[in-house]
Amino acid sequence: MAVEERVETGDEPLIVSAQGGDRRALDDLIRRHDRWVRGVVYSTLGNPNQVDDVVQQIWTNVCQQIGTLTDPARWRSWLFRLARNAAIDAGQKQSRRKKAFTPLNTEADVAAPDERPVAGMIADEERTKIMQAIRALPAIYREPFVLRHVQDWSYAQIGETLELPVDTVETRLVRARRMLKESLQSMKTEL
Repeated sequence: MAVEERVETGDEPLIVSAQGGDRRALDDLIRRHDRWVRGVVYSTLGNPNQVDDVVQQIWTNVCQQIGTLTDPARWRSWLFRLARNAAIDAGQKQSRRKKAFTPLNTEADVAAPDERPVAGMIADEERTKIMQAIRALPAIYREPFVLRHVQDWSYAQIGETLELPVDTVETRLVRARRMLKESLQSMKTEL
């Protein structure tokens, strides 16, 4: 079952213009879709520290490869695949680097005292724990979870983009929520 792709109003003429070499059209596309691409990268990588570098590489790839997009109506799927592949590559490179190099502790590892009120510190700590739990999810659960709950995609859109049946998307979301709940509960009991 094919799902109609969400092409934002005005995207198709911009895509065609960008394919013809119009730099302004390309810049407009980047502005319109940058936040979305960042969400895709984060959902794949789970590491906020790498997002900027990977997104920059993705937009460079878009500039170089936009001419290969044969159907402007498929823009989001095409962009999603570029973003996801770049994020997967970056994750694999990071994994290889971690195995090859273990850094020494530095002064940057020592936290500076925080002068914010206690309530702010507690909220930051809870947000950090939630983000850690999301990052710890296996990619097959993290991707649909972030696409659904951060990017607000429908199950059908997630299924088409990840090339999964909607039932599988639903199952992975249920499992992701359960895993997050268990992870967050175990963090509470450790305190």
